[in-house]
Amino acid sequence: MPLKTRRFDAAEVLDTPEAIEAFLEDAFESEDAGYITHALGVVARARGMTLLAQETGITRQALYKALSSDGHPEFGTVLKVAQALGFRLTPERIPEHA
Repeated sequence: MPLKTRRFDAAEVLDTPEAIEAFLEDAFESEDAGYITHALGVVARARGMTLLAQETGITRQALYKALSSDGHPEFGTVLKVAQALGFRLTPERIPEHA
């Protein structure tokens, strides 16, 4: 009998602020814009896209599109989403390479 599986959805396990923070830290450390956008979308789904839409003033459809792995959100959208999720983007100096 074949083993039945289902696709893993990270949004289902991001149930604590610490888990969400670790997930987003990993995404930002990758420096991959597509992965960062995707990660914000996963966290948005975990927290509730309808609530996020209300808090940001951006429609659910626009959020789904902007926060997909191939979405290209405006920087203002990223800032609104981050703030609504309880985060702020802050500059961090990159250590000089020896």
